[in-house]
Amino acid sequence: MTLRLGLTSFGGPIAHLGYFHDAYVTRRKWVDEQTYADLVALCQFLPGPASSQVGIAVGMTRAGLLGGLAAWIGFTLPSAVALVLFAYILAGTRLQQAGWLHGLMIAAVAVVAQAVWSMARSLAPDRPRATIALAAAIVALSWQTALSQVLVIVAAGLVGWGVLPRAKAPSLSSGEQARIPISRRLAITAWVVFFGLLLALPVLRHLTSNHAIAAFDSFFRVGALVFGGGHVVLPLLQREVVPPGWVTNAQFMAGYGAAQAVPGPLFTFAAYLGAVMHGTPHGWVGAVLTTVAIFAPSFLLLMGTLPFWDAFRARTDIRAALQGINAAVVGILLAALYTPVWTSAIKGPADVSLTIVALGLLMLWKRPPWQVVLVAALGGAALAVVR
Repeated sequence: MTLRLGLTSFGGPIAHLGYFHDAYVTRRKWVDEQTYADLVALCQFLPGPASSQVGIAVGMTRAGLLGGLAAWIGFTLPSAVALVLFAYILAGTRLQQAGWLHGLMIAAVAVVAQAVWSMARSLAPDRPRATIALAAAIVALSWQTALSQVLVIVAAGLVGWGVLPRAKAPSLSSGEQARIPISRRLAITAWVVFFGLLLALPVLRHLTSNHAIAAFDSFFRVGALVFGGGHVVLPLLQREVVPPGWVTNAQFMAGYGAAQAVPGPLFTFAAYLGAVMHGTPHGWVGAVLTTVAIFAPSFLLLMGTLPFWDAFRARTDIRAALQGINAAVVGILLAALYTPVWTSAIKGPADVSLTIVALGLLMLWKRPPWQVVLVAALGGAALAVVR
């Protein structure tokens, strides 16, 4: 079932949730409507790829950890394999001068700008949360290190916990905890491992010169700190892999364009990046390393949260802290929209014009991202001819 979904689920996270509902609730009846709604709500709160997490959570609810692992492999494997094959096909190709590639970079500006706008409207709609978002953007622009993102998220959570108003907790369905076959002891262990890796990996990275540890740290941190999933991950991954020289900007944008054409989660873009990385590991080994690293936080967070989800949602202080964290993510994404996304793509008025076209297609005409990417690639190729 999950492999079939991985082969046919085009359209992004919202479409994926529709496919899951049809498969798991309507046809298979693995979970009921209330359980599915609760799992979707949980995955919207957690960082990481929301649609993939819903699939993993359904698998865990039905068959424990092995069920979650099987659900993840089935949904993720097809797009990951396709992107790794694309990486091998692309090897040795000269990309730097391609006009279509510059069009892909411009499409990324439009896609990320739309993500910032939609997230700001839902996650920072009032003055306190908008202030948190702006402060996070300023810090992220001024202090561009691996540690800064973690500290901004932690600080925003504390500010939200102490300052934001307490929202009324939602009504909880009865008996939900009993349907989660994960012990609380294992859940606490998952939280310890998650925070241990999040704090220890950057330290270990600086103490060693091991490229595999550095890559695992970068992709794990992105998977742990990206709220909203989907295209939100693009600028944060670009900031992690392009400046160190692991992947050229041309390679990055070529892979991003390919990721629009395959089914399944956009987070499997990590498999492509691992395959084309300069250094060791790369190829299939690098793809496995980066894919495991970017999805590992999702597993740990779901393992740690599912047995306590009802209790978490009933705590108004925790909900306020999550609101602060979500607002900070908007600011971090706003900073990433400027650098590296805007600064690497926009070189003149013609590029701005093509960006406006792409934004219009996304926000006014509601075209899917893959169509916008195609139009931008053609536009970039046309601009290269006339320049």
